[in-house]
Amino acid sequence: MTDDTGAQAQDRSGDVVPDTKDWTWVVDRRCPECGFDPTAVDPLAVGAAVRATVPAWQAVLARPEVRRRPAPGVWSPLEYGAHVRDVFRVFDERLELMLRTDGAEFANWDQDAAAVEGRYGESDPDAVAGELADAGEAVARRFDTVRADQLERVGKRSNGSTFTVRTFGRYFLHDVEHHLHDVGV
Repeated sequence: MTDDTGAQAQDRSGDVVPDTKDWTWVVDRRCPECGFDPTAVDPLAVGAAVRATVPAWQAVLARPEVRRRPAPGVWSPLEYGAHVRDVFRVFDERLELMLRTDGAEFANWDQDAAAVEGRYGESDPDAVAGELADAGEAVARRFDTVRADQLERVGKRSNGSTFTVRTFGRYFLHDVEHHLHDVGV
């Protein structure tokens, strides 16, 4: 799928198998797959929540079988880690834009193309672990700057989905935590 609406699967030939789900509902409802509860997210503590996921991602990326796909069309832990690293980067940019410009419009992020172009499955797990930690800290610091009077600022995805800073944090955390579920954490 495109426009960052969920994780992708990439088959052995390099073709991306789109996940066509629209995951925006997770800003209001518990995820039945991973158990994420958006109502439990403190919108002013997203930075701390992000930081809490990084050690788990570091452990995932240190697994001996990090490159092994559990099934055809399902990303390996390494590919999920590279995706989450990029999610951290994209969401950091988008949050910065929302805090600077109420009503911000996000450029499309084609995560299918990012996975292929970034050759996620061929990445160095140690490099991804370091980059993920750095990107996680950067987005956490950005969320740390959010003030209560900024929580209703708006950002809009290229597909028309609209978020407030409050719901953007929920959507973002779900993505990061759901992918930990995907890799068995």
